[in-house]
Amino acid sequence: MVPLLLIVLFLWAGGWLKTSRLTSDKLVATLEKSGGHHPGYRRNHAKGVCILGDFAANGNASFLSRAALFAPGDTPVTGRLAIAGGNPNAPDYAVPVRSMALAFYQKNGEQWRTGMNAMPFFPVQSVQGFYDLQIASLPDAQTGKRDPARMQAFVQQHPEIKTFFAWAKQYVPSSGWTRDRFNSLNAFNFIDPEGHSHLVRWSMVPHADYQPLDEKEKENTDFLQRDLEQRLAQGPQKWDLIITVAGPHDKSNDASIDWAADRQKINAGTLTINKMTPQQQGACNDINFDPLILPDGITASDDPLLNARSSAYAKSYNARTHEQAETH
Repeated sequence: MVPLLLIVLFLWAGGWLKTSRLTSDKLVATLEKSGGHHPGYRRNHAKGVCILGDFAANGNASFLSRAALFAPGDTPVTGRLAIAGGNPNAPDYAVPVRSMALAFYQKNGEQWRTGMNAMPFFPVQSVQGFYDLQIASLPDAQTGKRDPARMQAFVQQHPEIKTFFAWAKQYVPSSGWTRDRFNSLNAFNFIDPEGHSHLVRWSMVPHADYQPLDEKEKENTDFLQRDLEQRLAQGPQKWDLIITVAGPHDKSNDASIDWAADRQKINAGTLTINKMTPQQQGACNDINFDPLILPDGITASDDPLLNARSSAYAKSYNARTHEQAETH
């Protein structure tokens, strides 16, 4: 089973929801307690690489969204592949969940930035739930161990996490980033050419077949980066952007519920990655992958986690860029 501490590490840090107690400062500080303080790096998903490529839209999603990037044609993309947690020196095999963040650069100057994770749904439904999970997972100050009673109380208060625990128990990470499916988790609204709104989620589905992580990968602490480098030497790596349209009863504000498999799915085009570079001083280093940076044709849903993510990303971005400036 995925350790609870790792679950905390790969969850996004939240912002605040009309309470003086729950702040992005507190949440980011809690993540730093778990992953350590590493100046110049992101506070979560600290270890990763920059990726460069383009998105070739096929036009299939144009009836759902008037965003320019969905019209037939190519859009440049700068992104980042990473592992969860705040330690940039963590062994790749020690962290079970990975992420893909992308910035699409439309010709009209607008951008679409999205951060996705290789898990099917979020563990809890609210920012308060995320905060409570962090507190419940922290070790006791006297014993240095997690308090089972505190975690049990958390589960009783936030029973939706039982579904996530069941998924985590059977989850086996893949042997490489190129074999991972990355999901938006949060819902967004696509605005069509007539101005109508459509509730959606999306996924980047790999062209490469899934292969489970095995013991040989554990011989190299940077096996994900090595594998990506080797695969790019053989040719570009590809994912299809699959848009999932909500059913009439799907909730827009609860990322802890996975939508049914029979929901309408649309292949909007193909992401092609043809280059990777180190993240420090790389093309992705100075990008804040704020999920609320959206082009005309995409708007945020009422999911409170979106504002929380935006707040925490800004906090992390400001801290690390200030630290990087001090070292130069």
